[in-house]
Amino acid sequence: MHEKIIILDFGSQTTQLIARRVRELDTYCEILPYNKFPFGENNIKGVILSGSPFSVYDDKAFKIDLSEIRGKYPVLGICYGAQLIAHTSEGKVEPAGSREYGRAHLSEVNTQDELLKEVEKEAQVWMSHGDTITKIPSNFSIIASTPQVKIAAYRVTDEQTWGVQFHPEVFHTECGTQILDNFLTICGCKKDWTSASFIEETVSLLKEKLGNDKVILALSGGVDSSVTAVLLNKAIGKNLTCVFVDNGLLRKNEFENVLRDYKHLGLHVIGVDAKVKFHKELAGETDPEKKRKIIGKGFIDIFNEEAIKLKDVKWLGQGTIYPDIIESLSITGTTIKSHHNVGGLPKDMHLQLVEPLRLLFKDEVRRVGTELGMMPHLIKRHPFPGPGLGIRILGDITPEKVHILQEADHIYIKALHDWDLYDKVWQAGTILLPVRSVGVMGDERTYENTVALRAVTSTDAMTADWAHLPYDFLAKVSNEIINKVKGVNRVVYDISSKPPATIEWE
Repeated sequence: MHEKIIILDFGSQTTQLIARRVRELDTYCEILPYNKFPFGENNIKGVILSGSPFSVYDDKAFKIDLSEIRGKYPVLGICYGAQLIAHTSEGKVEPAGSREYGRAHLSEVNTQDELLKEVEKEAQVWMSHGDTITKIPSNFSIIASTPQVKIAAYRVTDEQTWGVQFHPEVFHTECGTQILDNFLTICGCKKDWTSASFIEETVSLLKEKLGNDKVILALSGGVDSSVTAVLLNKAIGKNLTCVFVDNGLLRKNEFENVLRDYKHLGLHVIGVDAKVKFHKELAGETDPEKKRKIIGKGFIDIFNEEAIKLKDVKWLGQGTIYPDIIESLSITGTTIKSHHNVGGLPKDMHLQLVEPLRLLFKDEVRRVGTELGMMPHLIKRHPFPGPGLGIRILGDITPEKVHILQEADHIYIKALHDWDLYDKVWQAGTILLPVRSVGVMGDERTYENTVALRAVTSTDAMTADWAHLPYDFLAKVSNEIINKVKGVNRVVYDISSKPPATIEWE
C-alpha cells in the first residue's frame, strides 16, 4: 500500500488545489472531511489542514480534537488550519479589521526552518482571510512575516507542526510549491507516485479484486472511460465487455466515430442504439436534476439488460474521477449537482462497482492514458457530460432540438480544430437555450432559437475561466451556425467563470 498525505477538508474552495500540488510532487494524497481522519492506517506520512469559510471562533465552525494527530504526524495548517492550531493551543485569533485578500510579500523569512528552506525574502504569497493570528503560545515561534501580517507562518518548537496564514497551493504564491515540497520532505515521503507506478499498482489490485470475474464497462468515448477500459483490459482481458450506448444525446456522428476509435485498443465493444428509449422517457421533462436521473437510470437499465445477456457478470466498471466525487457531495452534505457516476447503484441491480480512476484528477488521467500508449486524440478529447446534450438543451428535450444542437455544436467544435484552438481549451460546447428572438433572414422576419457557445480554460474542472477566443473566430462560427443550422438565428458567447457559474449550464 502506497504512502499518503491526508488532507483534512474544512470547506475551503482551494482544498482540491492542495491535493493537486501534492500529487504534482509525485506524492499520493487523499482529501477527507475534517472529521473523518482514518485512525489506524499505518501508511499515513503527514497531515494538511485546509482553509475554511468559517472563523475558528464561530459556533458553526468545523472543529476537531487535534491531540490525536499533532505529535503523531507532521502537520501543516493552511489559513484556517493554521488558525485552528493556534486557537486550540491558547493562542489568539481575531478579526483582521479588513479582509486581507490578494498578493502580499514576505518581509521576514527564517530560511533555517525546515519548512521555509530555499524560500526567498520578498517572495510573493496569496492571502485570503478575514481573521488573523494575533498571539501565539510560548512554544510557538514566528518563521515568516509580511508588512501587514506579523504571524504569516509559525512553527511549534517542540513538535513537527507548522501553520501558514497564506495559501501555498495557489498559483500566485511563488514559493508555494517549494513550501509543500519541503513539507513532504519533512514527512519522509519517497515522492515516487507516478503514472507508471499508478498503472502497475492499479492493474495488480484489479487482478486481485476481480480474479476471474466478468466486468461490463460503460464507455462514453471520453478519456475517463477509455483509460478505465484499457486498465481493466490490461488486468482481466477477455473478461471485460464494453458497452457504448447511443442515448440520442451524443454529438453528431459520435456513435460511429467512437466505435471506430476503440478498434485499435483491442477492446470487445457492444454498441446499443437506444435513442428512442431515452427520448421517450425524457419527453416533457424540464427539471435539470430529473433529466440527469432519468438519463442515469436509462443507462443502468441498459447495462443491466446487457449484463443479463452476457451471463455471470458481477461488476460494472465506470470512469468516475476525483472531481466527480468531490463535486457531488460537499463536506456539509450539500449536493451541488448529482453526477451520473456517483451515488451507488439501484438495489435491484446485482452488480458491484469498480472505479479504477476514482482518486485521480483529469490531468492525471490523461498522463496515465499517455503512459498506456493510447492515441493522442482520445486522451486530449474535451470532457463531455455523461447526460450528454440532455443538459445542454435547457428545458424539454425533443429529437428536433437534439438535431439543431448537434449541427450547431459540430460547426463549433470543427472550427476549434481548424483554427488550432481545440487543444488550448479545456472544454467547449454549445447550449440550446429556451429563448427565441426576432431576426431577419433575406427580407423576412424570423422568430427562432438562440444558442450559447461555451469554452473554458482549466486544469481539473474544479475552477475554470472563460476562454478568450479570437473575435474573428467567434464571428465566423456565429455566421456559419446561423446560415447553416435551420432553427437558429442568434448566437451568444458565455463569459462566466467557475465559480460562481458551473461549466455546464445544467
